[in-house]
Amino acid sequence: MIRFVAMRLVHTVPILIGVSLLVFALVHMVPGNPLDLLLPADAPKDVIERLTAEYGFDKPLYIQYLRWLGRVLVGDLGTSVFTGQKVAEELLGALNNTLAIALPAAALGFSIGVGLGVVTGLHHGSWIDRAFSVLSIFGVSVPHFWLAIVLVAIFSVGLGWLPAAGMAGDGGWPTSFEDASYLVLPVISLSLIPIGIISRLVRSTVLEVVGQEFAGALRAKGLRSRRIIFHVVKNAAPPALALIGLQFGYLIGGSILVETVYNWPGCGQLMNLAIFRRDIPVLQATVLVLAFLFV
Repeated sequence: MIRFVAMRLVHTVPILIGVSLLVFALVHMVPGNPLDLLLPADAPKDVIERLTAEYGFDKPLYIQYLRWLGRVLVGDLGTSVFTGQKVAEELLGALNNTLAIALPAAALGFSIGVGLGVVTGLHHGSWIDRAFSVLSIFGVSVPHFWLAIVLVAIFSVGLGWLPAAGMAGDGGWPTSFEDASYLVLPVISLSLIPIGIISRLVRSTVLEVVGQEFAGALRAKGLRSRRIIFHVVKNAAPPALALIGLQFGYLIGGSILVETVYNWPGCGQLMNLAIFRRDIPVLQATVLVLAFLFV
């Protein structure tokens, strides 16, 4: 087991290097550099040259990449070109805020998804199966950013029950009912896709397990329905657990549009701002950290 985990960790190294190379190349395909957005058009030439040299934008691309990679290996993610703050500090705060909505969304999505999958699998062909299958298809098909806009229009603009955007307090973790109210809509928006995907997989797995010989043998032995369901769920668990791991990675790294809709200051919004600002150090660090967490 230890060897298996160690080999998995070793395999992450070339993956992360490939991700960093790809992001670095795509960012630098756009003409110019971040200083073009910060400096006025009539900025003195000596100022432009000094700042360009200070941030290393005057060096060849492979030198810039190797310097950045060397700093990352010692834990230095660089300094934001736009804000002048340490990237690690900005990213740590944003990651904390992202986890504040990703963890509740994962708990909600996984529990409801598994429950719906088991219920529909055990009631195959009934009205329960058809009704819940519509819900799972809805979760798989509807973009979560579109759902976020609809939820804001209904519960914030129309009914005025919940805040439309932002978060209360200094951090993303709630300490009061008011703080928690800011989490409701983002968590629901993020949990919809895991609910749809996991429920469909669990349903098909339960149907497959129920059709196996051991399930019929358990019924023939006279076991109660509760015990039979326990054995069925236990045998259907491995594929669901593997998918849950993947979905958790998607929740952390794929929340950029939802965080943008709700103006939630997490990793997704930080990455979105870095793209528009061409803040290369922030963008590279955010993508690398999210890729590491996913892997």
